[in-house]
Amino acid sequence: MKYNKGAILRSIEQPSIRDDLPTFDTGDTVRVDYKVVEGNRSRIQAFEGVVIARKNGRGARSTVTVRKVSFGEGVERVFPLSSPLIDKIEIVRRGRSRRAKLYYLRERRGRAARLKVDVRRQEEDRAAARAARGDSPRKSKSKKRREKSA
Repeated sequence: MKYNKGAILRSIEQPSIRDDLPTFDTGDTVRVDYKVVEGNRSRIQAFEGVVIARKNGRGARSTVTVRKVSFGEGVERVFPLSSPLIDKIEIVRRGRSRRAKLYYLRERRGRAARLKVDVRRQEEDRAAARAARGDSPRKSKSKKRREKSA
């Protein structure tokens, strides 16, 4: 008897897949708030850096590698996206890259390691945030001030 292993794996992984995380890609700068347990206390620690790799697709085993430079030393950390220890992921900046893996950034220093900003995706994010707040994109600051004072 043949079994569909992919379907079996999907049915097992489905309950642990998180749907509250934003969509982001390689080249984006993200801030990952991660729960750190020290003894009997736990706290949330932020790790902000550039996403240089995403692995294992969009399933429960998917991971993201985030790289930052701390005190002149490059630090990379791999986060499993379905982990309950991830409190939230916030997108700081949208980067434009033409590759799936940005491992070449490891050899680059300073300005050479910077990525261009993807203006189109950043504007889409701003428009979505405005729509969520209920602001209209055409109002100027002076009109908003007048509405607040009235």
